[in-house]
Amino acid sequence: MLTCLFHSTKNLYCSLNVINQLERLQRTLGYQFSNLEYLELALTHRSFSGSKNNERLEYLGDSILNFVIAEALYFKFSNAKEGHMSRLRASLVKGETLAKIGISWDLGEYLKLGSGELKSGGFRRESILADTVEAIIGAISLDQGREAARTKVLDWYADRLNELRLDQVTKDPKTQLQEFLQSRKLPLPVYHVDSVIGEPHEQIFSVNCIIDALPDAVSGTGNSRRSAEQNAALESLTQLGVIHKGRSI
Repeated sequence: MLTCLFHSTKNLYCSLNVINQLERLQRTLGYQFSNLEYLELALTHRSFSGSKNNERLEYLGDSILNFVIAEALYFKFSNAKEGHMSRLRASLVKGETLAKIGISWDLGEYLKLGSGELKSGGFRRESILADTVEAIIGAISLDQGREAARTKVLDWYADRLNELRLDQVTKDPKTQLQEFLQSRKLPLPVYHVDSVIGEPHEQIFSVNCIIDALPDAVSGTGNSRRSAEQNAALESLTQLGVIHKGRSI
């Protein structure tokens, strides 16, 4: 009987602790869920549960986020061309930006991760934080509708949107390099991963960029394959004299 009482008390304590955590996160988000199960699901990574996780909510939130930001840019920059607005949107909805939002919420403290992800530092992994932010947007949409999700996205992005300028975002180095080579009818660059070092949660990628316009392969490093490729392209542009030194991705 005492054992049962102990377990009942322990389970009650755990439940209250989870509720308190979710209440704290909701205050941070500036949003109160009518159905807390949506929020709990949004915080559940596939490593914790293969059948009941946040991937579907992430899919929904990603679509909502892209539309809301696209609409905001459309009305903010009435004379901007489609290509420029697309680059501005990409800078706002990319994983790095979403991860920064998640970090500002201390989102890693609330994630439900499997033991492997916990050991490898998944609670601070950029991709997991970014996906969870999108899942929370999807959760809000299911909880109180798309307009509620739109309102929160605009709230969370208010400072970024207010500070955004048309000349702030240029084409990324890979795109610049590709267009430079195409304009001279040269073959497109080829990227090869040279090495990957470090623990899973803090890997460093080294990538070689090979182009006919330079005698040797140009290397770039980054904490993801994408960033390493961008930095290799950036260094190639520098060696070609297209841009000046001092910029990094």
